[in-house]
Amino acid sequence: MALAEPDLERGLDGASPVGLSACPACVAAPSAERIAAMAAPADARIMLSLPAAHCAACISTLEQAAQTVPGVRSARLNLTLKRLSVEAAPEVTPAQMIEVCRKAGYEAHELDPGLLSATETDRQGRELLMRLGVAFFAMMNVMLLSVAVWSGAEGVTRDMFHWISAAIALPTVVFAGQPFFRSAWASLKVGRLGMDVPISLALILASSISLFETIYSGHHAYFDAAVMLSFFLLLGRYLDHRTRAVARSAAQELAALEVPRAIVVTDGSEVTKPISEVLAGDLVLVRPGGRMPVDGVVVAGTSELDRSLLTGESLPVWAGEGTQVSAGEVNLTGPLTLRVTAAGRDSSLHRMADLVAVAESAKTRYTSLADRAASAYSPLVHLLSFSAFGFWMWQTGGDLRYAVNISAAVLIITCPCALGLAVPAVVTAASGRLFRKGLLIKQGTALERLAKVDTVVFDKTGTLTLGQPEVTNLAEHPKVAREVALALAGASSHPLALALSEAARAEGLRPARVEEIREVPGYGIEGLWKGRKVRLGRAEWCGAAETLPVTATWLCTGDDGAAPRAFTFADRLRPGAVEVMAALKAQKMRVILLSGDSQGAVAALAARLGIEEWTAGCLPAEKAARVAALKAEGAHVLMVGDGLNDTAALTAADVSISPATALDAARTASDIVLLGQDMAPVADALRISRQSTRRMVENFMISGGYNVIAVPLALIGAATPLAAALAMSLSSITVSLNALRLK
Repeated sequence: MALAEPDLERGLDGASPVGLSACPACVAAPSAERIAAMAAPADARIMLSLPAAHCAACISTLEQAAQTVPGVRSARLNLTLKRLSVEAAPEVTPAQMIEVCRKAGYEAHELDPGLLSATETDRQGRELLMRLGVAFFAMMNVMLLSVAVWSGAEGVTRDMFHWISAAIALPTVVFAGQPFFRSAWASLKVGRLGMDVPISLALILASSISLFETIYSGHHAYFDAAVMLSFFLLLGRYLDHRTRAVARSAAQELAALEVPRAIVVTDGSEVTKPISEVLAGDLVLVRPGGRMPVDGVVVAGTSELDRSLLTGESLPVWAGEGTQVSAGEVNLTGPLTLRVTAAGRDSSLHRMADLVAVAESAKTRYTSLADRAASAYSPLVHLLSFSAFGFWMWQTGGDLRYAVNISAAVLIITCPCALGLAVPAVVTAASGRLFRKGLLIKQGTALERLAKVDTVVFDKTGTLTLGQPEVTNLAEHPKVAREVALALAGASSHPLALALSEAARAEGLRPARVEEIREVPGYGIEGLWKGRKVRLGRAEWCGAAETLPVTATWLCTGDDGAAPRAFTFADRLRPGAVEVMAALKAQKMRVILLSGDSQGAVAALAARLGIEEWTAGCLPAEKAARVAALKAEGAHVLMVGDGLNDTAALTAADVSISPATALDAARTASDIVLLGQDMAPVADALRISRQSTRRMVENFMISGGYNVIAVPLALIGAATPLAAALAMSLSSITVSLNALRLK
């Protein structure tokens, strides 16, 4: 049904409240079972994205709802990835499951299981956690053995404890130190001294000296220092990894949204084919509720299209013969037959995925503050250590044992453990503070990049607005007109009809007695009231002589000579939108609004919020190009958006924020997720990020000040490797406590 002008806008940017972004294509996976004489029919494996799933109750609700569908064999919701994986009989379609989710109160989008794994694993995180556990176990045991030595064990007893410590510590250092050894070797191969080079040398020297002392019955072995170094360093590395591990490839998410199959019409018969087999010039049938699998031109049928995923237009647009459509748009009300112009890798949706992939690769080239500090720090550390070794070899007349001990002590005491914890500790503290304000930090370097921001770019629908239309002039109409409109609107799931129905019922109105209600695809709803035909829908269909420049739907009451009545709508403003604009202006930020919506809607919102720079009708590539142009001018850009059309711009920006209600691809592309509806925390994030950067710099100064005091002691031989390890641990604790000041 149609309730708006062709250029008017719809409810939710990439997140239809009525779950209309369904895809009827059935994705089948071969059955693993074989029956003696014949192959079993292929099961349907359906993967749905559920952006609104957030708690344990969602798991039970959705899994139970899915299992009520006949033919569903299993349903599992991955809450971390917000994906529902369904194994079902071949006759069960994604459209059915999307409707079940909608009735349970959750918006759903189909994903292509061929491009995503339902059981994604964090191998690097598991590996770090396993090595951290081994290092902790070894550290506690070696420390217990060291207590016996410190308590006065001598001779054979001391040597025995040293050998037992060696048996525990040496395999532990080899195993737990692998992440540092691999990284150090990779740095050396390209002629660079990364932070892991001095770390690796410190681990190797501490272990080697300890083994040397044990073999020659020395009084001191430093196995406890070696495993303690391993544990603290792995702890910092794991904290850093967890801040980054949440992010997944946005390009992969975009590709998974592509419809895997299309219904091709050949000689009057319908054949379902993989997209790879669809060619330009083919005729493709798209049923109501289905996502466009290809780019093409409508040759038969009338309907309305939900273009919010691609263009950000917040209301459906009318489609008839000659209308250009793009892959990813959703057909709402009537069947359409398309003449294919581009499919697969040539489609607009795939080109958008390519844009995101390019932007992602550019963002990974950002160098963190810790890495930049390490690049200057590492050469100095090695120079001091080797200088100490050479000096004491000359001073002692070639006493290798003494010179190596001092060299190792210098290397351990200058080991960049505090440097390695400086950033993760601050990020962890700041992340906790922002989480309490409703912001989830996904990227480890996001705070550093956010602190440099001087330009904030906003999307409109679903970001500054909720993408939910609300009636603005209901009270202006006579009661009888409102009751007739309620009767017609109540029979539709169209966003405007839902808003009209909700507002009328909130006023306590009851629907008029309208009979023979039916939907006319692409136009609206009509019925009989007191023997007269009444209509609710498009202006020209209802006989309106004028076209309002605002979002509207028209009611024709059938009275002779009575002009159709217009019900006007506005997009509901997101809570905190006004406050965040005031806060950004107070911080002297440049604010820009980029939207795919019509010029009138964007101009009205810009005036309402006091935004001076705005552009309407932006396509996804144009948004990304504008962000790139701003960066080329020297601006540091924060992009805030929620739709598929924002994904390329989100990845192209220096840093990005998406609401939790955003499409999976947009949330994945962003560095920070806004958990609630209130926009005000966006300004808080900018302020806290600047505080965080100051804490990081302070931590580097603490680490440097500690080295100024400790290194001379190590150089003159006043600090053993064990004392150096203890001093290094003290500096790490100091850095962590300074980071906690953010809370």
